[in-house]
Amino acid sequence: MSDLQGATSISDFLNSLTNAPASVLMLDYDGTLAPFQVDRYKAYPYPGVLPVLENIQRSGKTRIIVITGRPIEEVQTLLSPFRGIEIWGAHGLDHQLADGTRRQIPIMPEFSAILEQAREWLDLSGMASITEVKPGGVAVHWRGMPEEQIAKVLSQTLTQWSSLAEHPGLKLLHFEGGLELRITHPDKGDAVATVLKGLDENIPVAFLGDDLTDEDAFRKLSGRGLSILVRDEYRQTEAKIWLKPPQELIAFLDEWSNRIRLS
Repeated sequence: MSDLQGATSISDFLNSLTNAPASVLMLDYDGTLAPFQVDRYKAYPYPGVLPVLENIQRSGKTRIIVITGRPIEEVQTLLSPFRGIEIWGAHGLDHQLADGTRRQIPIMPEFSAILEQAREWLDLSGMASITEVKPGGVAVHWRGMPEEQIAKVLSQTLTQWSSLAEHPGLKLLHFEGGLELRITHPDKGDAVATVLKGLDENIPVAFLGDDLTDEDAFRKLSGRGLSILVRDEYRQTEAKIWLKPPQELIAFLDEWSNRIRLS
């Protein structure tokens, strides 16, 4: 467990949970709560993660929120039988509260047309099997491929998609094991900003994430909460704490659970 900005920030944060009337725990899914898998539909949480999240939830003192690039339904399936949490899916495009209330941000038709063009190109290029169509985005996955094939897929896709990404309102996202063309906003940072707007300043809040798409969320939390990079190997980041999964991740969540039980 590495503190990237002073030896006491993580302990100070955990101490703040003891006296706080409530708290907010925001989490990315892939690479944070679950290890990456070649078959993304089998990316189940690390053993031990769900029991401690259930303990935190049962306290009634922490609002648990998953903020992910995945569609909401995929996260619900992978987290089953854990239920009753808030989920922001598709980088914040789709939002479901713990009570099931759901709101989706509509996509402009011109963006949908460009994303369909990107999908059609992948299909014509023989990459349909590694294509994922999401709300507000199209992704190509290469996890598990040989390095030579990855380089070829990346080069071809960048060549085709770079011009599409020049359209205002669209961007290319590099993530662990793939590339996505998607709408610029909302992103995970926008989701975090929306959560923060409704919180009192005395509510402790943290966000845990692993890859480049989580950096927007880390930045939004700067000066307001605890940002944590969850990753086997360190990389440059806006996060203030680095945890290695799964042991350090589970230890942190266990300590969160212990502190709120004392409050």
